[in-house]
Amino acid sequence: MKISLPRFDQAKVLVIGDVMLDRYWHGATSRISPEAPVPVVRIGNVEDRPGGAGNVALNITSLNASAWLISATGDDEAAKILDLRLDAGGVCCDFIRIPNVPTITKLRVISQHQQLIRLDHEEPFTGLNADIIESKAKKLIDKVGAIVLSDYNKGSLKGYKSLINLAKSRGIPVLIDPKGSDFNRYRGATIITPNVNEFEAVVGHCKTEQDLLEKGRNLLCNLELEALLITRSEHGMTLIQKEGDALHLPARSREVFDVTGAGDTVISVLAAALAVNSDFAKAAALANIAAGIVVGKLGTATVNMPELRREISRDFGVERGIVTPKQLKVVVEDARAHGEKIVFTNGCFDIIHAGHIGYLEQARLQGDRLIVAVNSDSSVKRLKGNGRPINPVDRRQTVLAALEVVDWVVSFDEDTPENLLETIKPDTLVKGGDYALNDVVGASIVQAYGGDVKVLSFLDNCSTTVIVEKMQETQEE
Repeated sequence: MKISLPRFDQAKVLVIGDVMLDRYWHGATSRISPEAPVPVVRIGNVEDRPGGAGNVALNITSLNASAWLISATGDDEAAKILDLRLDAGGVCCDFIRIPNVPTITKLRVISQHQQLIRLDHEEPFTGLNADIIESKAKKLIDKVGAIVLSDYNKGSLKGYKSLINLAKSRGIPVLIDPKGSDFNRYRGATIITPNVNEFEAVVGHCKTEQDLLEKGRNLLCNLELEALLITRSEHGMTLIQKEGDALHLPARSREVFDVTGAGDTVISVLAAALAVNSDFAKAAALANIAAGIVVGKLGTATVNMPELRREISRDFGVERGIVTPKQLKVVVEDARAHGEKIVFTNGCFDIIHAGHIGYLEQARLQGDRLIVAVNSDSSVKRLKGNGRPINPVDRRQTVLAALEVVDWVVSFDEDTPENLLETIKPDTLVKGGDYALNDVVGASIVQAYGGDVKVLSFLDNCSTTVIVEKMQETQEE
């Protein structure tokens, strides 16, 4: 299955559920306490992050999507910190502040990248009126393309049925990260995303893959779901839909560092993709890639667009080498997100010679990444006449891609690369030869958006045309 990034910047998601403050105390450990056989940690840094539904919302905005969050908190300092952190992350918060009940806070003590202890401060939000949540959801429902119910069993998520019906009445997918052993309250949802332990707590132990699939299909049918995504830790994910075969996605993580919040990342990417009409399979594949990234980070963390682009690029082998114009756009956006300067040059490159090598080495020094755009065979024939090119475009691209100084090679069918320049907008356009700057094709395009245009020199008497003429002279002799 080919995976590409959807337009996450057009995704709008409403998150409703349990929000909490994840607090981390970081410090060095150098001795054991004389009072008890426990390490003494000297706290050097305190870090506060939104957790639970807050982490889901932050994962959504980190994809450049829009997120609204409805949740219950206490009326205390922790709630104020959550509001500030989420607002800074671009999340629009609507908190129901309940006096005399603390905002759920999880304190973790970390030393040498290891969690030593977790201390939970929480009381259930009993007595919360479900009508308040539904009323707030109704005000936002027409703005969004998906709803996430982030259930941590803390009491701030009420009225499952009414919220599911509200979403379905608008044709909006509703996604649920479930908790507990009663999945009946999620009946009618679009998709639920239990981990394998949560799944087996409801359906019973699965002895084989076939057993898991059969129980998954039964649950899908009984709860009237459209899809079920089971996250299975080192065994990846399994997507079961009403029709068609199940899709198994193998685990992607190179090194598991911390699984905290991985489920939040999965449902956030899934929701953002479904909000812009991706199908379940592609949305689940993206969520699987994101999960593999986030478990390599410490604590509740998010995944951003450059990280996803980079992983997808690795899958399709386009970190360097020959690319399509569409692939080129993706890798260039990723390079720019990392502050890299893009250099662009173009030509026929029919016979690669010393002049080309020297020129391309000079071009590479003008920035961090070098794109070489190559005229297609039909384009070369129109420019150079019959008998050219001597080497077809695939061979010319292969030779260029093998050069260490070249990052990406792309071909174009037009007589000029102006369409590519309009799309890619390189920082610097370079050309070799005795051109005046104003004579360089595409110079006006690059200069119009503030880019640079430079003319670099070839080696004297070293060109494809000269080489071809000498070959012809030799044959005539």
